[in-house]
Order: sequence, then C-alpha cells, then structure tokens
Amino acid sequence: MTPSHERVPSGPPAGTGGPAAVDVHAHALPMPLLRHLADRGLADLSRIGSDTLLLDPAVSGVAKGARIPLPADQYDVPRRLAALDAAGIDLQLVSAPPFVFGSTSDDGDLVMEVTRRSNDALAEYAAAGGGRLAALGTVPVGLPGAAREAARCLDDLGMAGLTIGTFGGGRELDDPANEDVWALLTERRAFCLVHPSRASSPARLRDFHLVQLLGYPAETALAAARLVFGGVLERHDPVLCLVHGGGCLPALAPRLHLGWERKEEARTVPRSPREYVRRLYFDTAVFDDTALRRLIEDAGHDRVLLGTDLPFDLADVDAVAAVRRLALDPAAERAVLAGNAARLIPSVRPAT
Repeated sequence: MTPSHERVPSGPPAGTGGPAAVDVHAHALPMPLLRHLADRGLADLSRIGSDTLLLDPAVSGVAKGARIPLPADQYDVPRRLAALDAAGIDLQLVSAPPFVFGSTSDDGDLVMEVTRRSNDALAEYAAAGGGRLAALGTVPVGLPGAAREAARCLDDLGMAGLTIGTFGGGRELDDPANEDVWALLTERRAFCLVHPSRASSPARLRDFHLVQLLGYPAETALAAARLVFGGVLERHDPVLCLVHGGGCLPALAPRLHLGWERKEEARTVPRSPREYVRRLYFDTAVFDDTALRRLIEDAGHDRVLLGTDLPFDLADVDAVAAVRRLALDPAAERAVLAGNAARLIPSVRPAT
C-alpha cells in the first residue's frame, strides 16, 4: 500500500520549552576509532597535532596520502561543547564523516567492521556530551547486514537516528540490496541524514578541491534522483534529510519533472518527481542568505532543519544567525531552528 504523503505541521508550539537550536548535520571521529584504525595500519595519526589525518583509501575513498582535516572538536568533547556555545547551538546530532564510510571499498567485511567500531565509538562520544550531543549511526548501505546494523544503532546503542552515504558495496541506493534498509527506516520512522560519500568522475574533479565543492552536491542530487526514478520513494516512506540543502537537487527538480513528462525511460513512477522531492527534508548548509530563503520558500519551513557541517573547514559557522537574519515568521523560525528536529527525532525532547 502506498504510504500517505501529507505534510505534517511544524514542531512543538511556542512555550513548550526544549532546545532553541538543534544542529542535525555535524561530524565526529572519536579517538577510540582512530586508534583502532591506526593499530590496523589503516590510519596515520602522526599529524594530529596539525589537525590532519591520513586514512587508507579502502576506508576513506580518497586518494592515498590525501590529507583529511581533523580539528580537535572531532574527538575532544569539551572542545566540541565550547564550539556549540560559540555557535549558539543547544543540541547537536553528530555523525561519522564520509571518510570512514568505505563507500568505494570492495572489502565488505572491512567496511562492516569499521562501521560497527565507528558506531560504538560515536555512541560513547555523544554520551559524554552532558545531554548536548546525540549520535546518528552509520548504515553500511549496499552490504548484507546493513539493516541489522541500523537496528543495532537504534536499539542497542540508543542512537537518535541514522546516516547513510549515497553509494556503498558497489551499489546505488535504489539497488534491491537496500530494500530491507528502506523497509526498516519506514517502519521505525527513524530520522536519516543522507550525506554524499563519493563523487562521480573523480579524475575530472581532482583539481581545485572540486570533489567536495562540486562533486558532493551533484552526488546528492544523483542519489536522490535514483531514489525517485528507482521507485524507492514510491514503495517506502523514509524520513530522509539531505545535507547541503539537497545539493543540486532543488534546482534540478523542474528538469526531473520535465523528463518524467516527456521521456518514456523516465516514466517509471506514477507521480511527478516533484511530489517525491516534496517529501524530503533539507538542512540549512547552503552558505548564503538568499539561497537559504529560496530553499525555505520552495521546500516549506516544515521541511528545513538547521545544519552546520561542523567542525570541518567548509562548515556554516554562522548558521543560527543566518536563519534569524531572514526575519521569518516566528513559528517558521522556531521550526527551522529546532521544532522540525523535535518533531522528527524522539530523543529531541522538551527541557524539564
């Protein structure tokens, strides 16, 4: 039976208390995970003092020797909490960065092991945050056992939700191998952050940091389009939040609709792609007030959640102020800053 796609009202009404700003897109690499990777010869921690990490390409998906930023907030909880104060954030959902997703690895056993270690370490990291941190567990999409690991994160580790990459196990997100993941996400109504975890044509993007600057936003749009045309969002109704404001997807939605109308190959689902895109959520990490206003106008204030991408160097360090500069209706502002997160994520509860 096709799920209902009606919109739901935005978050808790004024006066109910709770965090005023909830960041749903931030990253952490806890030290127990890094030490384990180093012990296995998969990480070089010798440059941590200069905020740099080296990872084996089988884990990171980036070229051998590529320097990965490792600000201390990634593993130092007190530093993280101080950064939250500076950013005006009350509660932050932390997830592993895509550098430990193993999205392009052909060693499924290694990916599953690293993912489990990462999830265990992230749960401990968040628990040390004094109630100001909550964890999103990584789901190793494309691999057997992905749904079991997702359930373990929710049930055994008590995580607030989940995160997935845009590719894994040599498979796209709409591959039948992921059907049990989509079924679990729908059944559990688990909040799930969708983060780009690779880029197509990396050789063409290797210069000018274009893998992240251009490849990642395009990758998000590609993955979302496959979820639409592959029928995943027709068969299932997961709670998906696309980072970086959905990347290129919002701008491409009209073109996807046109293709669905006019191209037989794209007429794979009974509804316009626009209808499926309207069911998705987006974070605010678009780095421009005009772009953010347009995103909220197009998606609706009930579909946009605060996201920073902290503590990386491409983070939105002024995210709360950016939302407030828009001078939205007070109810819409509350929804974007915290209300939508409180509505979608059970652990984001009103303060006592």
